[in-house]
Amino acid sequence: MMEELVGLGAVTLLGILEQAYFSLQVIYARRKYSVTPPATTGPPEFERVFRAQANCSEYFPIFITVLWLSGVFFSQGLSSVCGLLYLYGRFNYFRGYSESAQGRLAPLYFSAQILWILIGFSAVGIFLTFCRVYLNVDLLQELCSILGLF
Repeated sequence: MMEELVGLGAVTLLGILEQAYFSLQVIYARRKYSVTPPATTGPPEFERVFRAQANCSEYFPIFITVLWLSGVFFSQGLSSVCGLLYLYGRFNYFRGYSESAQGRLAPLYFSAQILWILIGFSAVGIFLTFCRVYLNVDLLQELCSILGLF
């Protein structure tokens, strides 16, 4: 069973490391721009780094939840690939936002699309599992049978 979850575990660990990296960047920005905690305002350069990190942290629980739901109920492989793409998008979001407010937009839209894909995979996977377990109907097998795939 554990071997089946290694992809999700690896993406989760990479996500945690990415979050740690973003937090370190805020610490470095505080030092560089002399913004002492608990202050969250300062030069625009600091505020962009701070907001980029905060925004990524706000979405992280949603990402981790749908990554695992999608991986367990739909497909670990597809979910893991989507998870890597999401982390890549969030890294580019952080980097783009740190440079300019406009630089965050394209990566934001990209990572949001990946998040919605994971939400969709989660919903489909949970629905199919619900039907199979509680209604005793394997919709995927029925569909494949109708299409002549089995």
